[in-house]
Amino acid sequence: MSHKPVTPYPISGTGLGLRFEHYQRILTERPDVPWFEVLVDNYMGRGGLPLHYLEQVCQQYPITFHGVGMSLGSTDPLNLEYFKQLKQLKQRFEPVHISDHIAWISVSRQYMHDLMPLPYTLEALNLISDRISQAQEILGESILVENPSSYLSFSNSEMTEVEFIQGVLDKSGCELLLDVNNIYVSAKNQGFDACAYLDGIPVGKVKEIHLAGFEYREHYLYDTHGYQVREEVWDLYQYAIQRFGSVPTLIEWDNDVPEFDTLLDEAEKANSILKCSVTPRSAAPLRSSVNSSVKKSA
Repeated sequence: MSHKPVTPYPISGTGLGLRFEHYQRILTERPDVPWFEVLVDNYMGRGGLPLHYLEQVCQQYPITFHGVGMSLGSTDPLNLEYFKQLKQLKQRFEPVHISDHIAWISVSRQYMHDLMPLPYTLEALNLISDRISQAQEILGESILVENPSSYLSFSNSEMTEVEFIQGVLDKSGCELLLDVNNIYVSAKNQGFDACAYLDGIPVGKVKEIHLAGFEYREHYLYDTHGYQVREEVWDLYQYAIQRFGSVPTLIEWDNDVPEFDTLLDEAEKANSILKCSVTPRSAAPLRSSVNSSVKKSA
């Protein structure tokens, strides 16, 4: 392949999502945040204030690109115009890496505003792996893909989600953006072991971790990214860090965005856990306590 690989941990510590509500605070006070994640789909216009502010932020901080527009799991042809714009933004702002989702958002070139799940079949694995490989060739680098949050499972799935992700990573050569909140939400909704899920993820493939908040609904958990990280997710994150090491982590808050200080407080909690990690190792000692936490929240 001609694309460049993701450098191991070119960023470190706990980053924050860049939100327009915080532009002025960031640019005037230059808070001690190691990096920012940019929702790249919001910056695909030809000009305007978002690009103006992003230009200024990039002069002070490393950034990553995180998107929802690749539609990697769709049967539509890749949207080459989207990738053209994405590559132009990459060349202009030089993000540390680019990520998207194990999901699809388009059918017959009609786009939805949600990330739709895939059945875990060999056919779907081959489809998304080939499309990730195409995306990487266009962009000239390896990308990160994020594990989904789910509420139901497909009756025709032929493998577990972890097996599906393992296959995608192997076949496409991409890396993983591990969303710990998504794992917890899916485990609770579908009744699988969140720690066993983490045990099945290849250690060397995890290049970034996401943390976010979910909402309690009557019969399930809803992944809203509009709350502080729940205690049960912090427990699972600690388990993940014991397994994968001090992986760069992002506090992701997309809805009802709070004051910047609230995000800084969440980042400090993550940093305190990251500092306890030295090297990736077995997380077996924490398994029983984490599983107990998951069960208590049922």
